[in-house]
Amino acid sequence: MINLAAFCAVALSFLDVTRGAADLGLPTNVDLEFKLGPTGKNGKVAAGWWASWNVDRLPLDKISWEKYTHITYAFAETTPSVNELSISGEGDLVDKFVSTAKSHNVKALVSVGGWTGSRFFSTAVGSPANRTAFVRTITNFAKEHNLDGIDFDWEYPNLQGIGCNTISNRDTPNFLSFLRELRAHPIGKGLILTAAVPITPWPDPNGNPSDISPFAKLLNHVAIMNYDIWGSWSSAVGPDAPLNDTCAPSRYQQGSAVSAIKAWTAAGLPTDQLVLGVPAYGHSFLVNQPVALTEQGDIAAYPQFEPEQPRGDSSDEAPGVDACGAQSGYSNIFNFWGLVEGKFLNERGEPLQGIHYRYDECSQTPYVYNATSQVMVSFDDAKSFGVKGEFIKNYGLRGYAMWESAGDYRDILIDAIRTGGGY
Repeated sequence: MINLAAFCAVALSFLDVTRGAADLGLPTNVDLEFKLGPTGKNGKVAAGWWASWNVDRLPLDKISWEKYTHITYAFAETTPSVNELSISGEGDLVDKFVSTAKSHNVKALVSVGGWTGSRFFSTAVGSPANRTAFVRTITNFAKEHNLDGIDFDWEYPNLQGIGCNTISNRDTPNFLSFLRELRAHPIGKGLILTAAVPITPWPDPNGNPSDISPFAKLLNHVAIMNYDIWGSWSSAVGPDAPLNDTCAPSRYQQGSAVSAIKAWTAAGLPTDQLVLGVPAYGHSFLVNQPVALTEQGDIAAYPQFEPEQPRGDSSDEAPGVDACGAQSGYSNIFNFWGLVEGKFLNERGEPLQGIHYRYDECSQTPYVYNATSQVMVSFDDAKSFGVKGEFIKNYGLRGYAMWESAGDYRDILIDAIRTGGGY
């Protein structure tokens, strides 16, 4: 595995991942209003989201349960009524998920929100009456389905997500008030409560990073969604999930695990409550060959891509209308299994003959390029997941959370991050 001290030498003035959080003067613990909850044998969280719509690709009995401490069902979406949640999946799937997880001694959570399911979060917590009603909705839901916990994936407080979310400049303090009320509830006090968050702390009413330390007293852990940093909305092909970007040219510093941890700890969240979100997928781009490859035949760094974007893997749905009623195109996403299916990688997760491959030493992420189809994909592989595992271990983070379990191929990614992290 990579020597993290050498890798981060260029970024030591920003964040030294080879030293402990206490050595850096960053918060390592707070006075909690609950118990942190279960972890693996080494005290780490090994988590994953399980997308209910992928039940046919990854049935419940095929999940490698022994490799997880927590699995989170996606999703329960907010609705116009604060008294109701909309659950994805057919029939009693959520109950089957919970019973199967518990039978393997894995904590079963359900994620509330998601990209399309965060539209009504702001109103659900926007007034005292709504907060009380939403606490009742969440606790009743948790009790009905015998959940161990709830994951809040609000995309995003005081920021627009999909395009038609209700938002308020008081979303963050209102969310804090809601969590305090939820923790005071007889059911809520016993739940594992987690949050999936962007790479920058939630904004306060003035748009500045909030003081997150009060949230640390209420949430078991926070998963930083360190992915989708670059995509079809960007100016060039960049890393989907960069571990570091402080070593990149300034115009390409869009965020990374290093900068995210710096920001969230500075806002008051202890490192031992931070979980690194990692993706089992990548983004594809149409890049003309003269731009994609150097004269030596190597993949160029940050090449420009064509406006017409390619379809991702076979699970990428045809263009249509999104939850806001707006026209949407392909997601351009290739799951890790899709890169095998699409003949970019072999069954060991390695580039096939004829496929160009580049591993970026700054972001610690790979790229592949098919010169025939002119499709380039920025993604994560076993090497980059192994490095992320080492990063988690060396920096004392709480663990990892993978989006999502069905995206892996023969456990190549999860095995790599577990090995790197010393699980």
